[in-house]
Amino acid sequence: MSTTSMVKGTAVPASLPWPGLLALSTAAFTAVVTELLPAGLLPRMALALGVPEARVGFLVTGYAVASFAAAIPVTALLRGLPRRPVLVGTLLGFALSNAVVALSSSYGLTFAARLVAGVMGGTLWAMLAGYAARMVPAERRGRAIAVVLAGITLALSLGVPAGTALAEMLGWRVTFGLLSGLAVLLVGWVRWRVPRFPGEARGERVPLARVALLPGLPVILSVTLFLLLGHQVLYTYIAPFTEHAGFGRTDVVLLVFGAATVAGIWGTGLLVDRRPRATLLGALAVCAAVMLALGRYADAPAVLLVSVALWGVAFGGAPTLVQTALVDASGPAASDVATSLQTTVYNAGIAGGSLTGGVVLETLGAGALPWTALPLVALALAAAALGRRHAFPVTRSRA
Repeated sequence: MSTTSMVKGTAVPASLPWPGLLALSTAAFTAVVTELLPAGLLPRMALALGVPEARVGFLVTGYAVASFAAAIPVTALLRGLPRRPVLVGTLLGFALSNAVVALSSSYGLTFAARLVAGVMGGTLWAMLAGYAARMVPAERRGRAIAVVLAGITLALSLGVPAGTALAEMLGWRVTFGLLSGLAVLLVGWVRWRVPRFPGEARGERVPLARVALLPGLPVILSVTLFLLLGHQVLYTYIAPFTEHAGFGRTDVVLLVFGAATVAGIWGTGLLVDRRPRATLLGALAVCAAVMLALGRYADAPAVLLVSVALWGVAFGGAPTLVQTALVDASGPAASDVATSLQTTVYNAGIAGGSLTGGVVLETLGAGALPWTALPLVALALAAAALGRRHAFPVTRSRA
């Protein structure tokens, strides 16, 4: 029995190449922790940089705006280059950015470093799924993508809570310094275990406009946007919201959320091939119900923690569900470009959500955050429910 197959002339193993896929998953982990860590460190970073907490929240916004702006043009610019050097370059960019954040006492310099990290993030997310897909035969493509995207879940469940707890003990600058070191180590892992792949030949590139108008893609991108807007309105400012609710332990809340995302990704893995539409609709409905519960009853610790746990379960599987729908709708030939579009929309949601949350926090207070998030999540649910034909069909397309 053959243990390899061919993907565009390159031999790939019939079984999953775990070391390489885990390197890509760790890259996803590093990007997510880099992006979201300031959300758990608002009071400490605000004091050290001499700015209000809402402006530290804008460090998340700046990262997301840079990712949003960079994903499509940078992906288009780099499509013809070999993949591994591009991946290594993005990791070195993360290392440099996090090192600057760890050392800087200037809000302006810190913000500039976050913009650099955002450009790296936009470049990374546009290529990860396509890289994983090229490492395995077609029949294992979905599982390979799921392994890589599990880095998102691990970042939410372990990375951000651990980073927040570590900042309590050693300081937030040490945490960013360790992230910088992780990115440097990851460069060596990538060069050792991730295979080389050529860039796209000019004649094989699918035009961006044609991909954007494929049936189902506008709906999938709309669900991505509204879900991230609603999620980020509250998640970016979970520290002041937790204090407003009278609980005051942001690290515990983030740990509960993160641990619940593990259950979410595990459950999604069991259901995504059999009941993808029902799973997504259920997850979005739970997210909406959680926002309602937090808006009304967050002052009860049991309600707060249970709601956050349900939020984590529901949101944990969302990247896999939406990414799977995107690849199914676009087809393998256009998946890289489609992913760059989704990366742009995803980060627009993060930027818009964190910006909106910051404005709401400063004007209406932390108690208004769940009520701001609720209608946005409801719009994501409505869009998914209406996208029955092409975007989120009952049965997955395996073309």
